[in-house]
Amino acid sequence: MDCVNSAEIPSSSLAVERPLDQRLGSAATHASRKIPIAAPEDTVDSTLRRMRGVRFDSAGVVAVCSGPQLVGLVTIERLLAAPGEAALATVMDSEPPVVAPGVDQEHAAWLAAQRAESGLAVVDEQDRFRGLIPSQRLAAILLEEHDEDLARLGGFLTSSASARSASQESVRRRLWHRLPWLAVGLIGAMISAALLAGIEGEISANLAVAYFIPGIVYLADAVGTQTETLAIRGLSVGVGIGHVARRETTTGLLVGLILAAVMFPTISWLWHDVPLAAAVSLAVLAASTVATLVAMALPYLLHRLGFDPAFGSGPLATVIQDLLSIVLYLAAVRLIL
Repeated sequence: MDCVNSAEIPSSSLAVERPLDQRLGSAATHASRKIPIAAPEDTVDSTLRRMRGVRFDSAGVVAVCSGPQLVGLVTIERLLAAPGEAALATVMDSEPPVVAPGVDQEHAAWLAAQRAESGLAVVDEQDRFRGLIPSQRLAAILLEEHDEDLARLGGFLTSSASARSASQESVRRRLWHRLPWLAVGLIGAMISAALLAGIEGEISANLAVAYFIPGIVYLADAVGTQTETLAIRGLSVGVGIGHVARRETTTGLLVGLILAAVMFPTISWLWHDVPLAAAVSLAVLAASTVATLVAMALPYLLHRLGFDPAFGSGPLATVIQDLLSIVLYLAAVRLIL
């Protein structure tokens, strides 16, 4: 049943229920039709009389409707303070804040808080009344979102309860959460050793090739760590990876170009080896760019898969960046030297 003139229905029908097209986390999820509903021409006394004896989810706000359309809201405070013979059209707020059914719950609660509303109406594209989010639900939404935001700022993406649990958990649980990621790093270290063994001949022919492996790996890790921190910080406050991907990728490329531009003349001058300088510079450029991409992709993927990026991103990103840095350097050495 749509929002209708209360004079045309029994008083018990002031509380109307109808399943909404609900999406988790949307305004419609929290909207209730079990609230007082009246028509603009109804008087204050008649509305209060019909509200007596009816159980509502919330009686703090009366929805004033003309047919199915919402035309205003009246708070119970204004209703009780108005003359009994006054029509609701004269005491209602004719321009109350409203939201669409699919609006995110956080935005709905924020709008109500900004306007100091005791309830927030949900209407569809035709201004048809779909329900009211009562004050107690608005308070619960704000508490839930506040709890989630604080948990995210601490590096946890579920709830503050899990954040507290992670901080207070036993040594056994701490090892359980961390060792699997570190085991991945150990495997990566073994693969790195195997890769270096594969160019033993190049290293023997030019020992200086080995000098720059730690530096290239470190620079790639440093660039990746900066991007990873930015990505996790963005996720913690609701900023998706897509909003920073283009600018962060460009930044990683420019950082690599600047580092390469500094390293090429320095290595050429100190080691008198232009091909080696070119190989190192090319590897730094490529590794910095790739590290940026890895550092953005991993927190996003871990977050989507339900893992905590605070535990997994660092170790996993490090081993992947290290391996790719070594592979890129070895490829540059074989290509140029």
